[in-house]
Amino acid sequence: MAEGPVAYRERWLSAQDGLRLYFRDYGDPLAPGTPLVCLAGLTRNSKDHHRLAGRLAAGRRVLCPDYRGRGRSDYARTWRRYRSDIVLGDVIHLLAANNLHRVLICGTSFGGLLAMGLGAAMPNMIAGVVLNDIGPEIDGGGKARILEYVGRDHPQPDWAAAVAWLQGAFPDLANLDDAGWRRFAEATFREGADGRLHVDWDPALAEPLVRDRDQPQDYWNLFRALRHRPVLALRGALSDLLSADTLARMAAAKPDLIHVTLPGVGHAPSLSEPEAEQAIDDFLARVDSRTR
Repeated sequence: MAEGPVAYRERWLSAQDGLRLYFRDYGDPLAPGTPLVCLAGLTRNSKDHHRLAGRLAAGRRVLCPDYRGRGRSDYARTWRRYRSDIVLGDVIHLLAANNLHRVLICGTSFGGLLAMGLGAAMPNMIAGVVLNDIGPEIDGGGKARILEYVGRDHPQPDWAAAVAWLQGAFPDLANLDDAGWRRFAEATFREGADGRLHVDWDPALAEPLVRDRDQPQDYWNLFRALRHRPVLALRGALSDLLSADTLARMAAAKPDLIHVTLPGVGHAPSLSEPEAEQAIDDFLARVDSRTR
């Protein structure tokens, strides 16, 4: 199946609790480049990384999963099965099921936290990490905004209305053109049986976040688990989740950190920005040269 001109294989995986999980598999499994796993944001799915995966699939295999409760993966029977440690276990299971022993990770937002978790749980498996607009501290404004929209449906009558809603909810993504907003909408909403568009995630996945919202969120120990691995950190200059101060402290804690701030971009960069594409290409080439 394909979305646009780039082909991918649609595949499914059975989670350890029986949920059926979907993922896209791009490129040749025997390609010479280090395999890449793209981990999307909290409510996002495999569609978000389609352009990146398609661009890179000529030289490497790329896997893009839908987490449980998102996209085409099954929804959990209880919100307790949406805890981040369980989602991390699903990602580890994905790697094992595909016989991947050393991979690059590109993690956007929540996916970046999972990438840091993988670095702590399975450090020898990680060849390098791209952290897309996420760090070991989360800005309070961004967290509040996320909690506001994740836990409920936002039904829309048609795609034009869906685009308009997204433009209001994400004003700092003004770098998107009309086609980009439409792609963003199609990766956010799905058509329901009632003829309306509904969010393409289970609103119950917000419950663990709501229950933990008063707990301090310090992921510095997870970030330090990547101290011996190549890391590229991308930040949107208008981000309300990763502050410039946190990025500076990340660079101080890891002097070999490669970091790029993308002008005029909020949370989260689409990774189709020219500066992001160049930084990712250079980073992957560097990691590949080290693993040969």
